[in-house]
Amino acid sequence: MTIDISSMSRKELIKLRSDVDKAIATVAARERRAALEAVERAAAEHGFSLSELTGAVAAKAARGGKPKTPAKYRNPANGDETWSGRGRKPRWILEVEAAGRQLSDFAI
Repeated sequence: MTIDISSMSRKELIKLRSDVDKAIATVAARERRAALEAVERAAAEHGFSLSELTGAVAAKAARGGKPKTPAKYRNPANGDETWSGRGRKPRWILEVEAAGRQLSDFAI
């Protein structure tokens, strides 16, 4: 298959580039799937799953999606209770505010 690109119009060249990009993406996806299947078979031959060997599941669990927002307020009665200042106010904040204390009193 020979293509004489020097005789093609700009519109034809843009279309050709688009077609080539799509073909490259399709081939890359097919090769990636084949490589992944081969690696999974090799891991299974040794009695492991791919996620066990790569730690992919553990890494996702450790990340937990979004990073945790640091605490801005701490309960002086129980140091384990903190609040980042986002979302609903925890019960201990509501109770101390009802008692007339300021939120700034509990800033970390």
